[in-house]
Amino acid sequence: MASTELEYKPEPAEAPSARFGWHGEGLRTFKIAAWVSVVALLGMTIGNHKGHVEDFYLLGFAGLLVFILVRGEIKSRGKWKRRK
Repeated sequence: MASTELEYKPEPAEAPSARFGWHGEGLRTFKIAAWVSVVALLGMTIGNHKGHVEDFYLLGFAGLLVFILVRGEIKSRGKWKRRK
C-alpha cells in the first residue's frame, strides 16, 4: 500500500457508538433547532429598524429554512422518491 492510500476499516457492531445509538443523525433535534431558528429570525424583525434591508435578509433566511424543512418532510414521505 502506498503512503498516500488509506485503509478502509468499517466500524464494528460492538463499537461504543452502536450501543448508544449514535450511528444515525439527530434528525429530530436538527428539525427542532431549525424551527426555533425560524421563530428567532422572525422575532428579530421586531425592533427599531429605520431601514428594512435587514428585515428582508431575516425574512429570506427564515423562508429558506422553512423551504428546506418542508421539502425534507415531503421527500421523507416518499412523494418525490424515484421508483425503480
